[in-house]
Amino acid sequence: MDMTGQEEYPAKIGIIICSTRTPRVCPQITQFVLDTIQSTKHQDTTIPTPDIIDLAEWNLPLFNESSIPSQIKDPSQYDHDHTRAWSAEITRYHAFIFVVPQYNWGYPAVIKNAIDYLYHEWSGKPAFVVSYGGHGGGKCNRQLREVFRGVRMEVIERNVELAFPGRGVLERAAKGEDIGLANGSGSGGKLGFWEDERRGIVDAYRELLQVLSGRV
Repeated sequence: MDMTGQEEYPAKIGIIICSTRTPRVCPQITQFVLDTIQSTKHQDTTIPTPDIIDLAEWNLPLFNESSIPSQIKDPSQYDHDHTRAWSAEITRYHAFIFVVPQYNWGYPAVIKNAIDYLYHEWSGKPAFVVSYGGHGGGKCNRQLREVFRGVRMEVIERNVELAFPGRGVLERAAKGEDIGLANGSGSGGKLGFWEDERRGIVDAYRELLQVLSGRV
C-alpha cells in the first residue's frame, strides 16, 4: 500500500526548480522539499520519489514558436528542437511540484515562459506550488496556480508557503549561500526553521498522490 492507502502505481512526478538566477537558493529549497518527501519512505517504501527538473539546465529561449501551443496536436509540429525536447520531458511525468521564489509580488518570467511553450503536455496533470520569500511568496503562489488553470492543469487544494525566518537568512538566500536546510532534513532531525512546514509539504504530496491514484 502507498501513503494514500491505495495500491502502488507507476507514477512519475517532476519537481521543477523555477529560478535560473545566479546566484540562487532555489536548488537548496527544492532539495529540502525532496528530502522531506523522501523522509516518509521509512514509513512507506512504495511512494514515488520526484525527479528534479532544473530550468537552468534547459535554458529555453523566450517563446519563439510560430503556432499557438493549444493548437499543436503532435510534437513534430513544433518549429524547434528545444521545444520538441521540452515537450518530451514534460510528457514523461504524471504530476508536478513547482518550487518558486516570489519576485516583486509575482513569479519569475522563466517559469511562465517554460509553461507557455506547451499546452497539452500540461493539461489534466495535478500540480501544487511551494513558494518562498520574505513572507512566504503567497502572491506568487496564487498567481501561478491561476496560470496552471489556464493550461488546464488540476490544481490541488493545498499549497505550501515558506517564509524566511529573518533578515539574515533572507540575505544569505539572496546570495545563494547555504541557509542550513541540509542538516537533518532527510533524517527526521530538527531544523532551525520550517520544521512545521515539512508537514504541509507531506500533506500536499499526499493529496497529489491521491488525485493520481485513480489515473495511472
